[in-house]
Amino acid sequence: MKSMEVTALLDLLDTNEDLYIIDVREDDEVAQGMIPGAKHIALGTIPDRLDELDASKPYIVVCKAGARSANACAFLEAQGFDVTNLEGGMLAYDGELEFK
Repeated sequence: MKSMEVTALLDLLDTNEDLYIIDVREDDEVAQGMIPGAKHIALGTIPDRLDELDASKPYIVVCKAGARSANACAFLEAQGFDVTNLEGGMLAYDGELEFK
C-alpha cells in the first residue's frame, strides 16, 4: 500500500494541483474540519458509494490517525483504485499546520 507523509501533502496543496482526497472519518469528526477540497465518504459507506469515485484518478485517503484510511485503501486497492494513505491522518495534518 502506498503512503505519504503530511509534509508531502502540504507541498501538493501549495502547488494547487488537482488532488482527489477522500476523508473516511465520521460525520462528527469532519464537522471539526477537513482538508480543503476533500470529499467525505465515511469508512462504512465506501462499498455503497464506489460509483462516486473515478477509477482513473489517484486518491489520497485520510482519517484521524491513519488506521481507518489504511483499511479504506486496502479495500479500494482491491477494487482497482489507485490510492495513497496519509500517514498520521488529520492529527499529523493539524499538527503541521500549527508550525506553518
